[in-house]
Amino acid sequence: MTSAPPDCLLRLLRGTPRQRVCTLFIIGFKFTFFVSIMVYWHVVGEPGGRGQLSNLPVDVPCPHVVPPTPLPSGTPPPGNIFFLETSDRTNPNFLFMCSVESAARAHPESPVVVLMKGLPGGNASRPRHLGLSLLGCFPNVQMRPLDLGELFRDTPLAAWYVAVQRRWEPYLLPVLSDASRIALLWKFGGIYLDTDFIVLKDLRNLTNALGTQSRYVLNGAFLAFERHHEFMAQCMHDFVAHYNGWIWGHQGPQLLTRVFKKWCSIRSLSESRACRGVTTLPPEAFYPIPWQNWKKYFEDITPEELTRLLNATFAVHVWNKKSQGTRFEATSRALLAQLHARYCPTTHEAMKMYL
Repeated sequence: MTSAPPDCLLRLLRGTPRQRVCTLFIIGFKFTFFVSIMVYWHVVGEPGGRGQLSNLPVDVPCPHVVPPTPLPSGTPPPGNIFFLETSDRTNPNFLFMCSVESAARAHPESPVVVLMKGLPGGNASRPRHLGLSLLGCFPNVQMRPLDLGELFRDTPLAAWYVAVQRRWEPYLLPVLSDASRIALLWKFGGIYLDTDFIVLKDLRNLTNALGTQSRYVLNGAFLAFERHHEFMAQCMHDFVAHYNGWIWGHQGPQLLTRVFKKWCSIRSLSESRACRGVTTLPPEAFYPIPWQNWKKYFEDITPEELTRLLNATFAVHVWNKKSQGTRFEATSRALLAQLHARYCPTTHEAMKMYL
């Protein structure tokens, strides 16, 4: 004896054949959307490197760090360089370590502040991981807890943050990161970098600037702004006024592109690269390899080719959302391996030892 279908399903399927087709289409669409979101977070959204770091030691011997050289006359005063971790993760992967180390080495006179939501505040003992131990070797690196409520306090984002905690959104972690970086630079000023950058050069001469990802869109993986700059204030207002957490990039690259076009009264990025004190830097400055070509980071390259490729580059964005989980030999001639060896040698030695 077969069981009868549930009453709720029978009610859904009543009506004309056309209505039943529409009902089934809507059910199928919602199911497909839900599955796609789950697959996204499983494949892309989860922090990378968990498996490769789970069995590593919690301490690392510190290298001899050369004391910073005196600043030449005319050099701008040190400013904070910020990294953010808006998830509860406190175990940085090797790319995260390399990002912070490369920034610390390129700016020995500047505080490099790593704000992590998962770090406990007050006198609570902090977790012990290889990444935190390694980054503690650099005297200008500061690991601090991130209090999002306090960060958004007295900004246009405060009410939004209270409301967003009461509902589910598919891209909440990257959206929190987008909100945090503009609030951080508005409140304190300085330089913000994503944790999948490798810094090649001193960034302190870049002020009120951001990078161009392509001819159509800007990117906020690098931002450099003075404290209380009006452009950052307009970004916060646009964040709330045109909020849509269901579209990937809407609160990040697309927001910065919208605000810059309005700031400069232009319709296309090709019309202006700088106006009213804000500059957009060309793609080769921070995104020399487009995200569509991210596999190039894992291909062999000669040192001469590497020098030519990155001649006009300040820092290299590795597109971790695409590249995470891709293995490479730390001692190989792969582009990424050579960048690690040259710009974050302490992390590189740890990779050779433990991977």
